[in-house]
Amino acid sequence: MLPDLSSVVRLQELDQRAAELTREVAALPKHIAEIERKLESHQRKLEADRAALAANQKDRKKLEGEIQIQQQKISKLKDQMREAKTNDQFRAFQHEIDFCETEIRKSEDKILDLMAESEPLEKNVKAAEVALQQEKAQVEAEKAEARRRTEADKQELEQVRVTREAVVAGLTPVVYVLYERIRKHRAGVAVAEVVAGRCSVCQIALRPQVFQEIKRAEKVVSCESCSRILIYHPPEPVETAGGEGTRVALS
Repeated sequence: MLPDLSSVVRLQELDQRAAELTREVAALPKHIAEIERKLESHQRKLEADRAALAANQKDRKKLEGEIQIQQQKISKLKDQMREAKTNDQFRAFQHEIDFCETEIRKSEDKILDLMAESEPLEKNVKAAEVALQQEKAQVEAEKAEARRRTEADKQELEQVRVTREAVVAGLTPVVYVLYERIRKHRAGVAVAEVVAGRCSVCQIALRPQVFQEIKRAEKVVSCESCSRILIYHPPEPVETAGGEGTRVALS
């Protein structure tokens, strides 16, 4: 095969690998930002649940204080009730005691409702705290792995760059210019293999004369349709079932 053809094949392999590495290096920070956003979202949800639980407990404490005040009122009213001199005074004290007891029952009912609400909140907070710790550890591990991969990718990119320069140095300048022009206009793919008499990228059938020129690999031939540099790899010979050492080439 013409050395320039081997070189452009190698050059395309290097350029495609460089593109993969560049995409990965660019994608890793986005991935880290995404998992950090999720972590922050879960942190905010936990803080909201904690705040709701704290408000619930504060309301219960307030109601318990109100019950205590009403109980103190009842105790005083009962003391005053013992000193009542008329039935009307007695009934008035009893009426106030009944009112206080009603307020106590209302507060107790509210406390029961708050206790029922607090149970799932407490479970959610405990579960979220455990899950958040695990998620934080996972995020830190992924960030460390991303930093490691980024550094490895950058090192490989540098190796690819050095190798590419060496390949370009061995290329005929006009072929390199052709390769770069095609690569820029064909989404980074400047070289295409011929398969079954067709360009494997644009699928246009080649004229027999052109196909023979590509097979000889004595000069650079471009696809008449997509302009990509065409190469041909002869099929690998395979052993047949009939006898050791008998080999036939795939057509």
